Amino acid sequence: MIQSEAELEDLLSTPSPEDIALFRELEGDLLIIGVAGKMGPSLARRVARAAQAAGVKKRIVGVSRFSNPAVERFLQQAGVETLRADLLDSSSFATLPDAPNVIFMAGRKFGSTGAESLTWAMNAYLPALVAERYHHSRIVAFSSGNVYPLVPIVSGGATEETAPEPLGEYAQSVLARERLFEHFSRCHDTPVALLRLNYATDLRYGVLLDIGRKVFEGRSVDVSMGAVNVIWQGDANSVALRSLAHCQSPPLILNLTGPEALSIRAVAKRFGESFGQEPILEGQEASTALLSNAGRCHRLFGFPSVTADQMITWTAHWIKMGGATLNKPTHFETRDGRF
Repeated sequence: MIQSEAELEDLLSTPSPEDIALFRELEGDLLIIGVAGKMGPSLARRVARAAQAAGVKKRIVGVSRFSNPAVERFLQQAGVETLRADLLDSSSFATLPDAPNVIFMAGRKFGSTGAESLTWAMNAYLPALVAERYHHSRIVAFSSGNVYPLVPIVSGGATEETAPEPLGEYAQSVLARERLFEHFSRCHDTPVALLRLNYATDLRYGVLLDIGRKVFEGRSVDVSMGAVNVIWQGDANSVALRSLAHCQSPPLILNLTGPEALSIRAVAKRFGESFGQEPILEGQEASTALLSNAGRCHRLFGFPSVTADQMITWTAHWIKMGGATLNKPTHFETRDGRF
């Protein structure tokens, strides 16, 4: 079991053999834009550790506003160079270094309702600035499975061939992000990979934590979404890193998630068994859900190293021991696209 945040961070940032092998072949430095979010710090530290294990010297630069100075210190201690920038100010791009490899992680989801213009600026305007500034680079950009419509649970999830049908302004703005990266990729022959992620989880946030905490605290769990996909954050970051070797023009699109659709009801009951209490369930499962089929990703990179069963076991222990959380609910149950 994972007993502390330090142990958790160490696990999340431990590079896989495949990550290390990538760095033996990858040419040039790496820039991570939006590095201070939920996933960025552990990704940057994984990158630094992979380069060290591969015996290569890379300049690894993380860019963010760094509203939390502790995150900046964490990255610097890990060997990551940090740059503060307000990326919605186009003049800030003049201060950023050239880099053959770029991972784009900036974006806005929660709080979108009521502040739609900021969401569009972050999710559409900023990607255009990045795509133009780094059109000579390889770019891996995080997207979201929210670009898909709700699909029948029995379908196995939307594939990359499923036509986007974003519900709500957040999802629409994410599709705009993709379209702008695609536009500049086609204009400049920029190699790009777009990762449609849902849902990354570690022990401090994610769908499993949301469900587990509700069960533990005796709050009701809404099962109307019916089912979800999850992937361990470390595995998602490993795929993002290794996707640098698969960028192409027009962009490669990959669904990034775990191999199964997890029943919300079944997960709640599993947590109930761990906590010795019956979960309170509300609602009735709809026939559709936000689900993605990540078969293409798994064929390229293999199955995730951490199973859903392991994540549930770790999360239950974390909740019982009072482990730290980011206090950022995923709102996985949302069916109207309003976040």
